[in-house]
Amino acid sequence: MATIFVPEALNLFVTDTGPDNSKHLVITETTLPKLEEKTFEHHPGGGIGAVEIGGLGINALSMGFKLMGVDPQTLAQFGLGGTGQLPFTVYGAIRDKQSGTAIELKAIVNGRLTEVDHGAWKRGDAAEQTHMIKEITMYQLYWNKKELYFYDFYNSTWRVNGANQQSDVQSILRIAGA
Repeated sequence: MATIFVPEALNLFVTDTGPDNSKHLVITETTLPKLEEKTFEHHPGGGIGAVEIGGLGINALSMGFKLMGVDPQTLAQFGLGGTGQLPFTVYGAIRDKQSGTAIELKAIVNGRLTEVDHGAWKRGDAAEQTHMIKEITMYQLYWNKKELYFYDFYNSTWRVNGANQQSDVQSILRIAGA
């Protein structure tokens, strides 16, 4: 059955789901990690054209979000040295326009807060801070409480709809979890 799914509302928890870490009143936008295959261009010496060859892995993931005003709890997550990867959890309410049903979109990202941009401050305007998360080593995306994507850098795991798309390679390379 064809339908339209429309993002309606979102929330972000920075570091965990404790009530003090909810950003539902200040989050203005987020960008989930962009999924892009690693490719290379091959133009054979005897060929008349080139081809982009894929299947070489996933490019480095990053995620961004904007918060209105100043959020000291989030600002404190930026740092070097001992400040490691943190969990960032996004909850989105997606509306199925045909049935009227609200669907939960949940994304969990483990990464480092590598950028904080305070932007311009102007009297009478609400300032926004832009944040960037990189060094993402785990990414999980759930649609209606079911796993859609699961990425684990350390275990070389990539699952779509629960199916491990790397199990053959993991088995050959003797990587646990295959």
